Amino acid sequence: MGGLLEGTTVLDLASVGPAARTSRWLADYGARVVKVSPTPRRGGVQITPPFYAYGGHRGMQRVQLDLKTDGGREAFLALAKTADVVIESFRPGVVDRLGIGDAAVRAVNPRIVYCSTSGYGQSGPRSQWAGHDLNYLAAGGYLDCTGRDPEGGPALPGATIADSAAGGMQAVMAILAALVARDRTGTGTHLDVSVADGVVALMSLNVDEYLATGLVPGPRHSLLTGRYACYDVYPARDGKWLAVGAIEPHFYANLCRLLGCEQWIEHQNDDAVQDEIRADFRAAFATRDRDDWVAELGPADTCVSAVATVPEVTADEHFRARGVYVTATREDGPDFEQVGWLFAGADRDQPNPRVLGAGTHTAELLRAAGVDDATLAAWTDEGAVA
Repeated sequence: MGGLLEGTTVLDLASVGPAARTSRWLADYGARVVKVSPTPRRGGVQITPPFYAYGGHRGMQRVQLDLKTDGGREAFLALAKTADVVIESFRPGVVDRLGIGDAAVRAVNPRIVYCSTSGYGQSGPRSQWAGHDLNYLAAGGYLDCTGRDPEGGPALPGATIADSAAGGMQAVMAILAALVARDRTGTGTHLDVSVADGVVALMSLNVDEYLATGLVPGPRHSLLTGRYACYDVYPARDGKWLAVGAIEPHFYANLCRLLGCEQWIEHQNDDAVQDEIRADFRAAFATRDRDDWVAELGPADTCVSAVATVPEVTADEHFRARGVYVTATREDGPDFEQVGWLFAGADRDQPNPRVLGAGTHTAELLRAAGVDDATLAAWTDEGAVA
């Protein structure tokens, strides 16, 4: 496929969550990603994400291994011998019990970058706790500083911020740094990616303020959490919403003039009159439809944008012009659009991708790893690989 990570092989033991996002983005940079899935079990149901999730695992390959068998473990280690990265998201200690942990892989490949992703990290009092995105946002202080719902509780986020930014992006960054270090030292490393730690990193402006000053952050506490009218959301006449982020004084002044609120230009950070400014802003925005305001204010240096719905995002002319969406093909259904290769440095000019279907590449990949046909047949017969 080419790309900045061409020639890098990743074994991904995860099916969903932060680790699956990690391998998605590494693949978008050109890494060859092999999804390591369990073998079909008689009478069992394998839980898999929807066909469209994680880009449909486009451009990836799949092997099916029963890691609880000797053959499955040996097959995984055979693949790991020539891999660059292993990503796993089991509870801490599970991979070691399976015999495929960092030490076992490093014994056959000292250059491996072994990335363990978990909710609370490989150590600490909560390392064995179960959790999901919302739990990590709660533990790291994000929810307490976000806006409130009608009952006064923290509003649920509209995206899996912890899984993506605090987990997946953290893991990608750590893996890339470890690969750079490996080029210098010749050896890999074990990465302990804690999603909850990542949330604290995302919250560092608020956490550092409290540690340095003793002030307790929360909703409406600071400029970036809505203390001032210049950084807030407002409804338009048609019931749609506008986001205002006029932080700099000259942007704020432009906004006030165009809204007919010049009297507030010199009071941007005056706490005593913020409710009055908001009331006047709301009254002004209520006189016209959202898109009319955006057409006037967007290009006028006011830092105003539409609060877009997901359908509007997918139709947006700016994102379309930048090639944000691609058409994917699938073996067992019609073509469909999906978010393409977005991050800086990824090659957006690629042919339409094919998503990963139900088949496997187990035999092909194991033969390439040096497993002979007799061993492969024996593993297949015992159900260790499929």
